[in-house]
Amino acid sequence: MRSKTIVMILSVLVLAAFALGCTGNDSLKGSARPVEAVWINPAVKADVVSIPIEAVDKNTNVHFKVNTGASEVAVMAYRLGDELFIRSSVCPPCGSMGFALEGNILVCDACATRFDASTGMGVGGACIAYPKESIPYTVLDGNLTMSLSDIMTAYQETLEPN
Repeated sequence: MRSKTIVMILSVLVLAAFALGCTGNDSLKGSARPVEAVWINPAVKADVVSIPIEAVDKNTNVHFKVNTGASEVAVMAYRLGDELFIRSSVCPPCGSMGFALEGNILVCDACATRFDASTGMGVGGACIAYPKESIPYTVLDGNLTMSLSDIMTAYQETLEPN
């Protein structure tokens, strides 16, 4: 009887180890683990700012800074399902310029305020009154292209509580 129990326990352990070994890292892709932003450098030519779509596809969540002459403005670009979003990347009350993507939620790196990644609206936390404004973009030659004036407009609107 005792040897039968030991064999059964060993069988369960072997099956569990096999199942875990076969899942690999791909099983984590659908998880709600936060995707930290990767900082990239945009290309800037006059009033046109662009980043490669490949950078967003590879990293899911990227941030970049644009020099406006007077200051630097942080911008985020991320993929949510089949859609690409570009938003102002600032949390005015806490001063953060970074956001992780956790499922369909943006999470401020400094204060952990949560924003709906589809709309940019606050859903929980201290800074919810400062939605992340969208920046219009076009796709051109494998790049996401936006105007500096649209970036500045979104930045200014993000600084104002809703």
